[in-house]
Amino acid sequence: MSEVLTANAYGIKEALQALGIKEMNHGTSTGSNFFGNGEAIASYSPTDGTLIGKVSTTTKEDYEKVMTAATEAFKTFRAIPAPKRGEIVRQFGNKLRELKEPLGKLVSYEMGKSLQEGYGEVQEMIDICDFAVGLSRQLYGLTIQSEREEHVMREQYHPLGVVGIISAFNFPVAVWSWNTALAWICGDVCVWKASEKAPLCSVACQNIIADVLKENNLPEGISCIINGDYKVGEMMTTDTRIPLVSATGSTRMGRIVGKTVAERFGKSLLELGGNNAIIITPSADLKVVVPGAVFGAVGTCGQRCTSTRRLIIHESVYDKVRDAIVGAYGQIRIGNPLDEHNHVGPLIDKDAVNMYLAAIEKAKAEGGNVLVEGGVLEGEGYESGCYVKPCIIEAENHYEIVQHETFAPILYIMKYSGEVENAIEIQNGVAQGLSSAIMTESMKEAQKFLSYAGSDCGIANVNIGTSGAEIGGAFGGEKETGGGRESGSDAWKIYMRRQTNTINYSDELPLAQGIKFDL
Repeated sequence: MSEVLTANAYGIKEALQALGIKEMNHGTSTGSNFFGNGEAIASYSPTDGTLIGKVSTTTKEDYEKVMTAATEAFKTFRAIPAPKRGEIVRQFGNKLRELKEPLGKLVSYEMGKSLQEGYGEVQEMIDICDFAVGLSRQLYGLTIQSEREEHVMREQYHPLGVVGIISAFNFPVAVWSWNTALAWICGDVCVWKASEKAPLCSVACQNIIADVLKENNLPEGISCIINGDYKVGEMMTTDTRIPLVSATGSTRMGRIVGKTVAERFGKSLLELGGNNAIIITPSADLKVVVPGAVFGAVGTCGQRCTSTRRLIIHESVYDKVRDAIVGAYGQIRIGNPLDEHNHVGPLIDKDAVNMYLAAIEKAKAEGGNVLVEGGVLEGEGYESGCYVKPCIIEAENHYEIVQHETFAPILYIMKYSGEVENAIEIQNGVAQGLSSAIMTESMKEAQKFLSYAGSDCGIANVNIGTSGAEIGGAFGGEKETGGGRESGSDAWKIYMRRQTNTINYSDELPLAQGIKFDL
């Protein structure tokens, strides 16, 4: 990494220094297995267009150094008892507590989400560390009754090895931590390719864990980062030394990763696109509907995989709900995300802005009726060219543009008539299946939504929005969302290999199924 050139507004310079990011010579190490002798990636803040810093990309030779360090570290780390691995994660979590403010500021500044969301993302990291520490004493197997006398069967779990992590720009630190905290307590080591749109966040995280590993006299290769575009990611997806690749991003990317990893019989954990809807029934409480729908649609400037893309509103309350949502949009404050008075920051870059504008025009061409106009904001405070206005469009679910995920603050609203089953059919009528919600005071409607014939998404909520999952539950979705599960519940199992054992403590050798083989 070289030449950190950042504005000092809101204490960003101090934040970078606290995270160990300072001016360095191009291509040098950041403290732990950060190899990079390739071309530089420049990280510009979408907040003000400032060049924050440059990170060297990983060459093939660099990658081999990383993999050598990781594979050697695994031999040491897997032999450490799981509760002691949990102690390392506990220390990492405490470091995050100490550095929550500077890391949250960097997330906000480099990615563009509001400062409160930046702090919230670091809090997610702390929470998953706490979860993993407890889990380190609960990696349970099973005891199974054998059909043979004086035999015991059991099932146990072993570490997988090197876990490859490909993360997206919208959650530049939290999704990595979901994977690493669990992988580490399972005895795995991790190689992380962060998004090239927010590379400094990965350098900061690597600096933090590097200090913990050094203080505990553990190999640096337990945590490694690599940098670059999709070509660097391909090094991991084709590498048989990596039994699991966890990839977060677009459905298009997931298809490539899933196919490539499967061809070598590896495992992939895919967290891909969402096209999330909230169903609003006649009995819904507007005090719950409005903040849930608005935050879901405009939080992180619509750049969450769980962002609310569609509102499916019963015709009997359509006008009332529509007017309330439109009115709430008039109160949204758009501006520098480091200013806590603002609700919405910028899109990640101008490519995202162009995609947003194209989606609005496509919706209009298909017959959509714009209720809240979109557009790019200009003038003082918007010099980066990445600030846009959240937009609301009346549309039909079958529109081609509605069927696709646009990573931007565009909300499509539509009517349903009759019973809740009709709304559920509309909600399920897209290729993605990540998050979903229903707003209702009816127990019957809520239960139908949660039943086997209800939402087909990995996440289904009642009287909360689609966005803002807690780490205690497994996170992920179905269909084109990829089927992966991260974070809570028993998601830890994907980071381990399952083994069935049979122990014979008799003096005979009885065969299963009563087979006789006498010699």
